[in-house]
Amino acid sequence: PENRGRTCRDGLWRYSRHPNYFFEWLHSFTWPLLALNSPGGALLWGFPLLVFAFLYAVTGIPHTEKQALRSRGNDYRRYQRTTSPFIPWRPKHESDQHG
Repeated sequence: PENRGRTCRDGLWRYSRHPNYFFEWLHSFTWPLLALNSPGGALLWGFPLLVFAFLYAVTGIPHTEKQALRSRGNDYRRYQRTTSPFIPWRPKHESDQHG
């Protein structure tokens, strides 16, 4: 296909390299919110922290980034320099980079 080796920068992927992981993490807040008034419900606030840790540092982003670098190379490296890894945010311009 004509997009082979290129990185998607459309829609939410313009603002986050992993918007699916970000929204999965947001979804993890529903359980503690639903259990807010339950006995022991406060313990569930650890769940979003655990989900964040796994997505950001253990299984999600590290694995996906390695795969993207293997398949898309320098195009993905440029994308990494300009796009937030997790939280959707305004993209940086290449010229905004220091060094």
